[in-house]
Amino acid sequence: MDQLVEGVDDQDEVLGVADRAEAVRRGWLHRVATSVCRDADGRILVHRRSDRAARFPGYYEVTVGGPVAPGESYERAAARLLAEKFGARAPVRPVVRFLCRGVSGPYWLGVHEAVLAGEPRPDPERVPWQGWMSEDELRLAVWRWPFTPDGQDAFTRYLALARR
Repeated sequence: MDQLVEGVDDQDEVLGVADRAEAVRRGWLHRVATSVCRDADGRILVHRRSDRAARFPGYYEVTVGGPVAPGESYERAAARLLAEKFGARAPVRPVVRFLCRGVSGPYWLGVHEAVLAGEPRPDPERVPWQGWMSEDELRLAVWRWPFTPDGQDAFTRYLALARR
């Protein structure tokens, strides 16, 4: 069995619990939480996915996230996933939640911001490279490097709303 997620409707109201793999396969809506990480200077954390990743191997990411567990809030999931995947503990601030029509199917996506005090410590098998970039450096990088499409959608929405 894969991870369990809450199946939700088009208003993000819980319908029940489902296996995430089946939810994705059947196109059922579920919840995903992600964070854009900044440092004290405002730079943005960028990382590269493993060449062995099931989805988008070797692509770059500007968000850190994953599925929301049953009974878990978007904010709690974002903080948990940041700790699990990058060894970073930081408060997360909700920025936007939207129905993402992702490459692997639709899902509700809660995008957060976290300001990290130290260097993240991801598993090098899962994250072979990470670095901090200014917004200008990142704008150039997205033209040169392959970034995950759903992450780019989340980041675009984040940039439009984060500074309000």
